[in-house]
Amino acid sequence: MYDNNNNDEIEIDLRELFFVLKKNVLAMILAVIVFAGGAGVITKFAMTPSYSSTAQLYVLSKSTSLTQLTDLQLGTQLTQDYMVLVTTRPVLNQVIQDLKLSYTYEEMLAKVTVANPTDTRILTLTVSDSNPKLAQSMTQDLAKVTATRVAKKMDTDAPTILEDAYLPKLPDSPSLKKNVAIGGVLGLFLAMFIILVLHFMNDTIRTEDDIEKYLGLNTLASVPLDKDEQKEGNHKRKKARKR
Repeated sequence: MYDNNNNDEIEIDLRELFFVLKKNVLAMILAVIVFAGGAGVITKFAMTPSYSSTAQLYVLSKSTSLTQLTDLQLGTQLTQDYMVLVTTRPVLNQVIQDLKLSYTYEEMLAKVTVANPTDTRILTLTVSDSNPKLAQSMTQDLAKVTATRVAKKMDTDAPTILEDAYLPKLPDSPSLKKNVAIGGVLGLFLAMFIILVLHFMNDTIRTEDDIEKYLGLNTLASVPLDKDEQKEGNHKRKKARKR
């Protein structure tokens, strides 16, 4: 819609856009259903689920207490060192060898996540895989190999395994609900975009308000078409569309 004072400026009537969208609400609902359904089908049948298992290690051994450390910072530094050690090549290659896996070191590294909860001496080891039982086995073996490696290389007591790896029952990703919601929102915005683009591209004068907005003229009177003229006009428009 164009402003009468300056044809280069575009005046957007939000109320009119609202009614345009309201008029096409069924098309928007259909787009939401189609995109949400498509996202659900792709998630369910085309994407490989990933399962994660977690084990926890306590960095300080039974023979060591915080009072024996020079300060609390030393315990934190030890935890940071152990985090690096978990993902070293000898540790992960040992896990691959123990479980007779076909993964390379790089592939195994991509499956492992190491975390240290704030202000704790606990290491959380998480391994993800498409096979839930294998994820559990890899996590448990990784915890054991890490504890043994720490004791051997750092000449200290092995960290204590606080929590053994568990068997995951539900996949972590992909999330069916999340993907369906994203698909629905994407479909809604795409439908709204197409509807508004088609509306702005349609410069046909259809009402008295359009005459005033586009041409800057006031409508003094309107003459309704009789039924025969309406039919003839509809027939011509159909022919024009076929051409």
